[in-house]
This record gives sequence, structure tokens and C-alpha cells, in this order.
Amino acid sequence: MSAQTYLAYDYPLLGAFWTMLMIFLWIMWFVLLFRIITDIFRDDGLSGWAKAGWLVFCIVLPFLGVFVYVIARGRNMGHRETTRARAQQEEFNAYIRKTATGGSSSVDELARLSEIRDRGAITDEEFRRAKELVLSGHGPAGGATTAGTGASAR
Repeated sequence: MSAQTYLAYDYPLLGAFWTMLMIFLWIMWFVLLFRIITDIFRDDGLSGWAKAGWLVFCIVLPFLGVFVYVIARGRNMGHRETTRARAQQEEFNAYIRKTATGGSSSVDELARLSEIRDRGAITDEEFRRAKELVLSGHGPAGGATTAGTGASAR
């Protein structure tokens, strides 16, 4: 055996550990690089030339470019990501609210039924049955009035 021994290769398990550690660090490096490139493009505060400069710096000299970017602009990366996530959540909540309240409420349906009855399109009995359906939540007023208008049209 030579005078110089390599500890990692004397113990195969330690060699596998170092290999896995290097692969993990390599993958994390690419995650960080792509995250920085994404942040460069998403930042509205940077001009086009500044974005191009940072992008070239991060691609031509990746280690130095990423290191300098994280030092110079790293603090605001999290802030920009948080702001973007909050904006997306607010848009999603607004969409859900709009979709959930898109249908008419039972008060609106009862008002429409009352107007239809006042015009004489449905009878008092049809109005009463439709009102019971609306109040019980088993059916919209539109289905009851359609049947009612068909019956009164005969």
C-alpha cells in the first residue's frame, strides 16, 4: 500500500456518501442558477439592459455572477416571490368569490318568482310550489317557472 491513503476509498460507504453529496450540491447549484434567472426576468424594477447584463454575467461567469447577484439582490428575491405569491392568491380568491356568488341567491329567485306571478305567467299554486323548492334548496326557481310557464301556456 502506498504512503498516501485516500480515506474515502478505504471505506466504500464513505465514497458513496461523498458522491451523493456532490450530486446533491450540483443539483442545488442548478436550482439556484435557474431561480436567479427566473428572478431576473420577473423583476419589474430592472430595465431591459440591466436584465441583459445580469443574465450575461450569470451565464458567462456562473459562479461569480450568482454569488454577486445573491449578495446584491438576494434580499429582495424573497420579497418579490412573496409579493407574487400573494397576488396570485388574491386573484384566485377573487375568482372563487366571483364563481361562488355567480348564481343568484334564494332572495333573488323569490323576487323573480313574485314578478312572474304578478304578471300572471304562473298561478298562486305554482308560485307556492316553486317557493317551497327554493326555500328548501332542492331546486332553482328557473326550473319551477319553466314548468309553470309551460303549464299556463296550454
